[in-house]
Amino acid sequence: MQKITPFLWFVDQAEQAAEYYTSIFPDSRIVDISYYNEAGPGTPGKVMTVTLELAGQRFVALNGGPHDEFNDAISLAVDCASQQEVDELWDKLTADGGRPVACGWLKDRYGVSWQIIPSPLLELVNDPDPERAMRVTKAMLGMTKLDIESLREAHAGG
Repeated sequence: MQKITPFLWFVDQAEQAAEYYTSIFPDSRIVDISYYNEAGPGTPGKVMTVTLELAGQRFVALNGGPHDEFNDAISLAVDCASQQEVDELWDKLTADGGRPVACGWLKDRYGVSWQIIPSPLLELVNDPDPERAMRVTKAMLGMTKLDIESLREAHAGG
């Protein structure tokens, strides 16, 4: 078992969200589903938690009711090896009610914030040449979905 497991609080869509997320990421699966019993606090027989793995990382989705909502204070960052991976994840996570935000961030249909980050970004924005790093940062700040080629062009001075 991993030392720290993030819990995601849903009103009542934990199972649907888990199925959705596991359909998007390779090496993902639903591990376990638990149900409320007579002790409550939810309706007996309804899904309480869904334990899932996304790309090998374990999460628990909880049907906790309408008491709390997701916000941008916590996001799930995904390291993407290629523009194709960025594009595919972006399209899937913004589909059916998700929406783009800015600078590689989006909210999915459940309100969870994601950062879809191409692997080269950190290297480019951390270039020891401050002018190059600044150009990449400015380019990134002007984007919604991040584009690797445009970031590289900004880095090169284009």
